[in-house]
Amino acid sequence: MKITHHGAVNGVTGSCHQLDYEKHASVLIDCGLFQGEDSGPSLAIDFDISTVTALIVTHCHIDHVGRIPYLFAAGFSGPIFTSKASACLLPLVIEDALKVGVTRDQKIINACLSLLAKRIVAIEFNSWFNLPTSNNKPTAKARLQRAGHILGSAYVEIDIGNKPNTHRVVFSGDLGAPHTPLLPSPKAPYKADTLVIESTYGDKNHQGRKERTQTLKKVIEKAVADNGVVLVPAFSIGRTQELLYELEQIIHNAAKNSPWHSLEVIVDSPMAANFTTEYRNFKALWDDEAKKRLAKGRHPLNFTQLHTIDSHQEHIAVINYLSNRKQPAIILAASGMCTGGRIVNYLERFLSDKTTDVIFVGYQGRGTLGRDIQTYGPSNGYVHINDRKVTINAAIHTISGYSAHADQTGLIKFVTGMRKKPNLIKIVHGDDGAKNALAAKYKEVLGDEVNFQVKNERCKVKVHLINTFLPPRASLHRE
Repeated sequence: MKITHHGAVNGVTGSCHQLDYEKHASVLIDCGLFQGEDSGPSLAIDFDISTVTALIVTHCHIDHVGRIPYLFAAGFSGPIFTSKASACLLPLVIEDALKVGVTRDQKIINACLSLLAKRIVAIEFNSWFNLPTSNNKPTAKARLQRAGHILGSAYVEIDIGNKPNTHRVVFSGDLGAPHTPLLPSPKAPYKADTLVIESTYGDKNHQGRKERTQTLKKVIEKAVADNGVVLVPAFSIGRTQELLYELEQIIHNAAKNSPWHSLEVIVDSPMAANFTTEYRNFKALWDDEAKKRLAKGRHPLNFTQLHTIDSHQEHIAVINYLSNRKQPAIILAASGMCTGGRIVNYLERFLSDKTTDVIFVGYQGRGTLGRDIQTYGPSNGYVHINDRKVTINAAIHTISGYSAHADQTGLIKFVTGMRKKPNLIKIVHGDDGAKNALAAKYKEVLGDEVNFQVKNERCKVKVHLINTFLPPRASLHRE
């Protein structure tokens, strides 16, 4: 068995991990796009895929699936295993990624989507399936378990070999935060011999849900008091739906004469609208709280104050409309890190206005516009948007409790909740500080009492910081 990391090791983007489970057969876990400082001059697959027989997709965020078209171009022709919900979302994500970053040629897009449709294999959660082998004799099997990060998200368990000598490798993908709206929290696997785990918030703990909801309510009430706009950069899948869910709850609980009942909530993203529809289609995956709201006749993702913007023409019209009126509004638009999408146009127009408020509710990667606004905004600095210098006069807020990622406590519980602990933990998908902090915490919590049989030798838990496997292209920084 060998694990090679082709992304998400010097940062939080480009997730792609290769597991060799026999001499001539391997599987990729995700194949994501690099963003921010992690991105380089080429998007081509620059590693050997001659032994890759399959791809497993943990979830449909672009930093986990964005390189799939390039994987096809490199000659990959194996199955793409993913959950049923992700199987519905993946074509939407890939089509949007192609239109935004590759081509507007519909023939090329359709050809890629046709390939994708032939490759996708939808898998039920908690169901074992065999991985392809070079000799058609099963030597490895896998299953998906709910990760609670976004709709359809999964962590992956892979058993290599036959009982009683199986070795179980667990890839966490992105784990959800506990008590988030809509989706149940992830449950720890029964066991892992080797664990590859994310560390986005390995050095932080989030606000509690009640506290963060109150924070969101107070920030918005203060923000709209001057009739300005509130800009919320949010990923189209996951974060947008959770925010709508929370905003519906605030409006539902507001007094009858409260301004909340007349406050417009604008989702300016066709993709977010499509994903919200899929969230509604997969209500069976919602948690008990969300199902109870539905039973009471409420519509947490489709309430009266909600307006969805579709075409680019409508998008421009909304910006002009908001520029010329003196009534407040909340705008949710992608991308969540402000690396593209319609949120950039809103920021270019409104970031210099003193009546504007920007609320960050998710992680902002190094080298992204979102991180720059977070960094320079409090001192009224500036950023460059579309080659234009924009002074930041808007108020900048960060509510980390709305992250869709597990915090340090959640990442620790994912391991301590296992009946049989891993003997090797590989920490990926995090900045150096987050990885180091999580490694130190694992050593503190697991200590010398945790011992495992490895190659007939007794050994303590090993924690590896993975940061040396990226190809030269992906380690480039901005000039």
